[in-house]
Amino acid sequence: MAVQDSEVTGLLQAWGQGDESALEKLVPLVYDQLHLAARRYMAAERPGHTLQTTALIHETYLRLVNVRQVKWQNRAHFFAICAQLMRRILVDFARSRGYQKRGGDATRVDLDEALLITPEPGANLVALDQALQRLAEVDERKSRVVELRFFGGLSVKEAAEVLKVSADTVMRDWKLAKVWLLRELSEGEAHGA
Repeated sequence: MAVQDSEVTGLLQAWGQGDESALEKLVPLVYDQLHLAARRYMAAERPGHTLQTTALIHETYLRLVNVRQVKWQNRAHFFAICAQLMRRILVDFARSRGYQKRGGDATRVDLDEALLITPEPGANLVALDQALQRLAEVDERKSRVVELRFFGGLSVKEAAEVLKVSADTVMRDWKLAKVWLLRELSEGEAHGA
């Protein structure tokens, strides 16, 4: 896997420097992991969602193609950017469909269960996005840890690479962020928001 990581990093750097053919070579190397992340996101959506996994990947790809002047660091950095893009796409899509502040007709699940990286997270993305925005106001790094782990599917080690902190710091931030988000979403639900 180290060879593939260095190959991905090299292609990312070439693409960042304007080599469009590098992107064509990169896509097959990262497609499976992007598909896994997209499938995880889509599992959180209601049954019959009109946006499909492949469409989410393609929309992410289209937005990536329009990203210019990124100094790609490595594979983990790439997946962190993809996580942000997928999160924005899904949240924008949910908002465009008229979801209410706390999820409209979305199925509710316990956030602690949803924050575990599982094939069926089920968390309401709009409510989680709003809570993450509030967390970012209090502690940007903890918000980024949740985004990288939950939305990006990055491991503790990969998240640590992106954030340039230790794996222990990521684990502490992950645990504290989950508690903060649980409290925040529970309070919002208790107030009927």
